[in-house]
Amino acid sequence: MIRPNSTKTISKKGLDLIKKYEGLKLEAYKDPAGILTIGYGHTKTVKPGMVINKDMADLLLKTDIMDAESAVRALVDIELTQNQFDALVSFVFNVGRRNFQRSTLLKLLNAGKLLEAGEEFMKWTKARQPGGLKDLPGLIKRRACEKALFLSKE
Repeated sequence: MIRPNSTKTISKKGLDLIKKYEGLKLEAYKDPAGILTIGYGHTKTVKPGMVINKDMADLLLKTDIMDAESAVRALVDIELTQNQFDALVSFVFNVGRRNFQRSTLLKLLNAGKLLEAGEEFMKWTKARQPGGLKDLPGLIKRRACEKALFLSKE
């Protein structure tokens, strides 16, 4: 069976959204959730004290985006617009494949309930902080942009 989004890749609009909200840091740091990060939100191979250049950050971003694109193509059963695909790739890039796979957002999406699925973005604005889960202003803004992109007509 050919998957409905099997040939889609992220557009410049989607890539710019990810870059905007991830930001570029060439030295390893802990993100607001305490996860060691470098480049544009790369977490998989980063080590404490690691330093990279912009070319390496771009390469890591490309690899991480390919993983997020692959997850969206594999898990979404309905045809997506480019904007919907971009929004979902940004979302998966940030929350991870496993969280997306278990999400109500994906269940609603695959049931064809696009408006309800769009509303689910705003339920993913928290990160684990000392004292429990707390809303992060950056995640609130990011999710609002992803939701708007997902629900936009194109």
